[in-house]
Parts: sequence; structure tokens; C-alpha cells
Amino acid sequence: MTVCWQGSAEAAWEAAAAVPDPEVPCVTVAELGILRWVRVDNGVAVAGVTPTYSGCPAVLAIELAVEAALRDAGFEARIERLLSPPWTTDWISEDGREKLREYGIAPPEKSSGSIRSLFGEVTVPCPKCASTDTEKLSEFGSTACKAHYRCRACAEPFDYFKCI
Repeated sequence: MTVCWQGSAEAAWEAAAAVPDPEVPCVTVAELGILRWVRVDNGVAVAGVTPTYSGCPAVLAIELAVEAALRDAGFEARIERLLSPPWTTDWISEDGREKLREYGIAPPEKSSGSIRSLFGEVTVPCPKCASTDTEKLSEFGSTACKAHYRCRACAEPFDYFKCI
């Protein structure tokens, strides 16, 4: 274990930001926007984490993974769960959206707070062939925050990360 300099907030951020999401491992917690900030106070790295929704079953796993990454980087660590403001899919970075697409998950449009949010009807382009000739098969996909779609053009099923 390497002990980091007490004021090395950048090293703490880099360690925490590299943690993959346990349910969608192609993106990190930073790319999803659920890692809100990391600060170092008297040698203790404190990370603010906002769950995708309050009932997210992965939130404890995420917090423990971020804490472990900070400890592995040589910090004492503490996690603060932030429920306000609530997470929104608008917080997903552009890199995160592209990684979701490459992984086969259609990323959400930036439209939280609009009629397209959560259960609104939306045209979802296929992450494989980019066709907009798609259909929703189920409001819920592999996790509660995703819906299950099928592309009529290439016949591929895929998940859509719902706007929240």
C-alpha cells in the first residue's frame, strides 16, 4: 500500500473514479455521475456518492468498492451517501454514454424532467445498428433503471437506460 500525501485530492479522485459500476461494468461510477466528489480532510478521503435511485440494490456494493479503492490508494476513507439532489441520467458523462452504446446498452437522451423521463414514450436508437425502428418489449430490463427493447432492423434485443 502506498500512502498518499495528505493533500492529494486528485489521487483520491482518480482512485475512486476508476471503480466500475457493479451492474454495468463497462462504465465507472464517475462516468455514471454517481461519484459526485472526493475531498481529503486531514488525510481522510471522503467520497460523496449518489445512488441512481434510493432503492438501488447496488448502492452498498458501490460504496464499499469506492471505499476499498480509496484504502488501496493509501487513504483512510469514508463515504457520504447523498440523496439530494437526486441522481439524474443527465449526469452520465459523454464518455459514459459512448461506453454504454459500445457495450450494447442504448444510453438515455439528456431529457430528465421532461415528458420523456422514466415512463415516457421515446424513440430509442439501436446501439448496434443505430436504427430508430425499435420497439419496447418490457418497461424493465436487466435492472429496474433499464427497459428492454428490440431492433426491428437488425433483430437485436438491447437494454435502454431510462431517463430519470
